[in-house]
Amino acid sequence: MPSFRSRPQGGGTAPIDQRAVFTALVYVLTSGYAWRYLPPTFGVSPATAHRRFSVWTASGVWRRLHRVVLDETGARGGLDWSSVVADAVSVRAKRGVR
Repeated sequence: MPSFRSRPQGGGTAPIDQRAVFTALVYVLTSGYAWRYLPPTFGVSPATAHRRFSVWTASGVWRRLHRVVLDETGARGGLDWSSVVADAVSVRAKRGVR
């Protein structure tokens, strides 16, 4: 995970636990809720969660995490490559093809 430093201009809040941020992000991404409805019980504000999501996405965290999960699952024999589903989010659609 990319590290976060205190702001050079000062101010801000205390650092937030990376695990809490990750848990909040997974909750939002798997639940379908909007960022603004993130429950306060996670200890992460919706703005912070969204900002970290953007930074982690830009730095390739999700792609690397996906690869690690696939590698670990495959090493344990937990993948069946005989049937694969391609999601439109993962594969770019060709223009003009129906």
